Amino acid sequence: MKIAILGTRGIPNYHGGFEQFAEYFAKFLVDKGHEVCVYSSSLHPYKKDMWNGVEIIHKYDPENKIGSSGQFIYDLNCIWDSRSRRFDVVLQLGYTSSSIWNWLFPKATKIVTNMDGLEWKRSKYSSNVQKFLKYAEKLAINHSHVLIADSIGIQAYLQKEYEVSSTYIAYGVLTDNAYNKSILNELKLVSNDYNMLIARMEPENNIEVILDGVVESKRNRKFIVIGKTDNTFGSYLVDKYKNDNRIEFLGAIYDLPKLNSLRSHSNMYFHGHSVGGTNPSLLEAMASHAFICAHNNVFNKSILEDRALYFDDASDVAKVLDEDLRKQNARHVEKNYQNVTSQFNWTRINEQYLHVLNEVIKSL
Repeated sequence: MKIAILGTRGIPNYHGGFEQFAEYFAKFLVDKGHEVCVYSSSLHPYKKDMWNGVEIIHKYDPENKIGSSGQFIYDLNCIWDSRSRRFDVVLQLGYTSSSIWNWLFPKATKIVTNMDGLEWKRSKYSSNVQKFLKYAEKLAINHSHVLIADSIGIQAYLQKEYEVSSTYIAYGVLTDNAYNKSILNELKLVSNDYNMLIARMEPENNIEVILDGVVESKRNRKFIVIGKTDNTFGSYLVDKYKNDNRIEFLGAIYDLPKLNSLRSHSNMYFHGHSVGGTNPSLLEAMASHAFICAHNNVFNKSILEDRALYFDDASDVAKVLDEDLRKQNARHVEKNYQNVTSQFNWTRINEQYLHVLNEVIKSL
């Protein structure tokens, strides 16, 4: 089978979740004997044409010159190139800047699209951009042969909103039990005596709700916030909580072993994401033996079920912090680890994706 992976910045991963998946899945496919190409941005630092048996197709990306609109040109360049390569199937990761060009794909090529999260719901976008993203979502649905939802919530949404079926395949995660305490010394933290969150500084991640709960709580325990604060909302949060000495903004940390060590040694890990599918950081927290308190929504509950605490507002957060509910719910930690190991390991996820590709090829 000749397969292209499109919609990422490229591999090896230097960016995020889709890139990490593309890296793992492309290598998995090559090991299974398939011919695999991954499209890569000209801005990607890896410039070679092959990576572990995967062909890397570099295409011009002007995002550094014209901003996010450059992604549309990059995707157009990728899709136009695919017309001459006779791919059996294209796996498209996301649709935000590519679906307007989907009509250009060769008719003989099957298109499988991971629908990502509900991008049009993100409050950082203007109303006009949200309308466009909703339109792009519809285009992706209309031009794809198979849809993949990485969350039960997304799958239900697609069925209700568009009356279309999709295949549920979650995101994967690696499990690593080597949690080094050196990062604690570096940040002057005490194991099991701090709470934390990791997130992009965006309103729909409920960071303000969580930190309002910290302010409302009476317990004097440090709360660390990890994520870039150089956007408008991030600056607002730093200023709002500057007088609470329990709250410390550490900025972005990209070293995954360090992040997992911080999760593992935390007293409680707060996950406020409310838009999107299976969030990689949630799975990483589960795999790190973190005790989790999550925002009460269908995306988080479909993953955690009854193995976490949940909050709706700041008062809920304050209550969880003051009552120190970890002690009576400690069993959640091991159950989450067992679940993520069996259900969300990369081998299982890769095999599920390959099954989908095989099935769509049979319909050629």
